Amino acid sequence: MVDGRTGEVLARAGNRVEGGRDPAGHAEILALRRAAAKRGRPRLVGCDLYVTLEPCPMCAQAISFARIRRLYFGAYDPKGGGVEHGPRIFAQPTCHWRPEVVGGVEESAASALLKAFFHARR
Repeated sequence: MVDGRTGEVLARAGNRVEGGRDPAGHAEILALRRAAAKRGRPRLVGCDLYVTLEPCPMCAQAISFARIRRLYFGAYDPKGGGVEHGPRIFAQPTCHWRPEVVGGVEESAASALLKAFFHARR
């Protein structure tokens, strides 16, 4: 999570679903929590979020609630994504805040990173 105005890194996180025994322990949720705590408020207006994989619907909704300015993601997720795939959270009429979305950033590298990560866990 980066402050889009100053470039300051507000938070970093990795997935902690299994390690933390937390079904909501996705990297996006954890980064949003840390950045909100650092800023002392739940809205992260003007902040940009960078993630390896297209966020799931839960994370996309949290990104909307946090009022993230811009979302950058690497690999698309046709099976579990919630931004460009699945429910397309930001396109729903009930979505109150829609960040600018830039998908496919370094997509090949992001995909390779994810494949290596999951291969090592098997």
